[in-house]
Amino acid sequence: MSEIAISVSHLSKKFFIGNHQSGDLRESFRRKINQVFKNEKGKKEPFWALRDLNCEIKAGTITGIIGRNGAGKSTLLKILSRITYPTSGKFEIEGRVSSLLEVGTGFHSELTGRENVFLNGTILGMRRTEIKEKFDAIVNFSGIENFIDTPVKHYSSGMVVRLAFSVAAHLEPEILMIDEVLAVGDAEFQKKCLGKMDEVTKQEGRTILFVSHNMAAVEHLCTGGILLEKGQIRAHGDIGDVVEKYLASETDAPNDKTKEISFGNGVIGRNFTLSHSSIAIHGDLSYSITIESPAVNQFTDLALLVYNHLNERIGVVDLRHQDLLRRSALSRTFTVSGKIRGLPLIPGTYLFGLYVVSFLCRGDFLNLKRLEIIKPKTEFVPYAEKHRGYVEFDNTFSIS
Repeated sequence: MSEIAISVSHLSKKFFIGNHQSGDLRESFRRKINQVFKNEKGKKEPFWALRDLNCEIKAGTITGIIGRNGAGKSTLLKILSRITYPTSGKFEIEGRVSSLLEVGTGFHSELTGRENVFLNGTILGMRRTEIKEKFDAIVNFSGIENFIDTPVKHYSSGMVVRLAFSVAAHLEPEILMIDEVLAVGDAEFQKKCLGKMDEVTKQEGRTILFVSHNMAAVEHLCTGGILLEKGQIRAHGDIGDVVEKYLASETDAPNDKTKEISFGNGVIGRNFTLSHSSIAIHGDLSYSITIESPAVNQFTDLALLVYNHLNERIGVVDLRHQDLLRRSALSRTFTVSGKIRGLPLIPGTYLFGLYVVSFLCRGDFLNLKRLEIIKPKTEFVPYAEKHRGYVEFDNTFSIS
């Protein structure tokens, strides 16, 4: 078997926005009638989902494909799975491919789970005797033994994913492609899936392409990574470096919320700093916030918002104090300095954002700062793993 499992050369895919190219006969006839009587010509606006991709994936590796929504991740997997064709360029694949891109992909809803297992195996080119040998292992892994002879149309989405992944992982394709579909399953099954992917790569030498927004899972499971941005490869290489570039880009533009707070014709200036960019778990973190307003502007709310790598808010450092009202009512400039003791966060990447509310303006997710929590040398059970929901912070601060 070749060292290179997948080779992509100048691969591009173009769609036309607003151009309906699919549908049944009735829908096609309706569009034609509308175009005749309404003099519609059908606007075609080109959109490049992928543009000039070049990369190679080594055999026996797990490669994480990451990027924001709309970056082209799913389109790439669909092309490599031969579900859709590229507009230009080419790709070469060494080995048999199995893909799990959407809930129910490759399943016939009228057939039972048992019949779909044999159907999928046949599509992959396996003999009936081979499928029989692995059938019990497939069903046991999926955990839906009691429903295996029930038509798939009666399955929940989670049950479909369980069986689909089990089939894809056990029927021995050389290359396995998995999209974010695993997020449909429960936490226990996701953990089983990640362990299985790790096993089939290390012990059986299979190649896996894994699309996910869960950076913790990607970093744990994958050795290499590809970062897609607006249909192009922004980074390709070691998974740690690729994830770091992705998180840095997320820090620059985490969402569509306004980054500046307008005040008349001016802007409230903010100087928000953290004492460290990385600390050991349970370490202390100092911060300083300076706000300069073009006019006296009484503030009613001030806080630090803490987000995980998925931009989910996990905690708030509340900085409201009676001094806040007094200082902001008397002066256009004030500074808040403080320290969070024994930061109770598990190892990983976090974002700290500034939240302000005054009588004249409001803004959040501002001036994001990145903080890395470093893994300890000894085992421990951190506070954030023992308690669900918002994290509590031991914080002291002063306003001057």
